Amino acid sequence: MQIKVSARHGHLSPASQSKISQKVSRLKRYFDRLTALNVTVNLENAALPGVEIVASAEHFHDMVSHESSAHLWRSVDGAVQKLEQQLRKHKEKVRDHKHVETARRG
Repeated sequence: MQIKVSARHGHLSPASQSKISQKVSRLKRYFDRLTALNVTVNLENAALPGVEIVASAEHFHDMVSHESSAHLWRSVDGAVQKLEQQLRKHKEKVRDHKHVETARRG
């Protein structure tokens, strides 16, 4: 899985980029078929940094989460939490769909 961290209207230190990568990499345990995670930190408004995470998966459309907060790390945590919920919901849908198919045959 590829993780790309970029900043818009500002600069992130390498330490911040690696910390964001570590937080985002835990999304892999919610859905195995993730191929890429693109994290964009918008620093245009310094008092309200925004974070956008785009998750690409095999055989599925991209999932996106946005979060803005007074602190950068709250924004990152909020965006990761939103994406976790989306991935969990999608995985349950896929699992339920497979169980319905096998129940129909039997």
